[in-house]
Amino acid sequence: MYDESVGTKAGFVAVVGRPNAGKSTLLNYVVGEKLAMVSKKAQATRKRMNIIVMHENTQIIFVDTPGIHQKERLLNQFMLDEALKAMGDSDLIVFLAPVTDKLTEYEKFLALVQAKGTKHIVVLTKIDHVKQEDILKKLGEYQKYQDRFEAIIPFSVNKKVGKKQLLDEIAKHLPYSPFLYDTEILTTDNIRDIYKELIRESIFENLSDEIPYESDVTIERIEESDEMDRVFATIIVEKEAQKGMIVGQKGVGIKRVGKSAREQMELFSGKKIFLDLHVAVKKGWSKNKEGLEEFGYII
Repeated sequence: MYDESVGTKAGFVAVVGRPNAGKSTLLNYVVGEKLAMVSKKAQATRKRMNIIVMHENTQIIFVDTPGIHQKERLLNQFMLDEALKAMGDSDLIVFLAPVTDKLTEYEKFLALVQAKGTKHIVVLTKIDHVKQEDILKKLGEYQKYQDRFEAIIPFSVNKKVGKKQLLDEIAKHLPYSPFLYDTEILTTDNIRDIYKELIRESIFENLSDEIPYESDVTIERIEESDEMDRVFATIIVEKEAQKGMIVGQKGVGIKRVGKSAREQMELFSGKKIFLDLHVAVKKGWSKNKEGLEEFGYII
């Protein structure tokens, strides 16, 4: 039995919301490092990722999740399942609601969370995009659901508003527990997964809309040394035409993707990165169960 007089707390907090609600941006800001994948394109995050934040005597394990959305494709089904599992496995849920959104997204979330029976906090994101009276009006709209949430917190990464209030509120609702992970680590993901996500983010940022959703990345191998990591990776697409678009004329496209990914990998690792990047075609990988499972998307 854990002795509560020791005073430490620890727990899992699922961060959920519609695609592009600002989940990864908020998490990177709270942890002070770029760990979660940030893209202006919806549904960039595909898998859950644990991001660990120490706040006073509390270890908060944030679980970054894919956006909640309903789609027919198998990959989208996997992403929705990931978000729902995270909600069910967590001690608390943080629901991100852009201040300009109607309450319909929140009402859909309430229907999902009711079955899970997990407490939640509402975080109003992107408040720097609107006037103060708009924020107050939106807070007023949420009052009809005040018996459903533990707190509602206006939040802005750009204006640095809401971080301490959010962490304090989360800590209140987590159980007394010894710390679950080493207090020095920021994520339970390994370096291979993080490098993969940084390459995927570069694809999202540097290529036209149709490519990213039918692409993935495999890390073939990493050769680590104190000064440099040599990373050998392959971008997988579904069609020959997509391969041509990624490679680009005279290799311009893949060079751009590689340069941007390498810079982010160097920022993260604090050392030089040699990135060897290729493109391969695997027809229809995202449309069948076997193809998805090969890339770690177990449905």
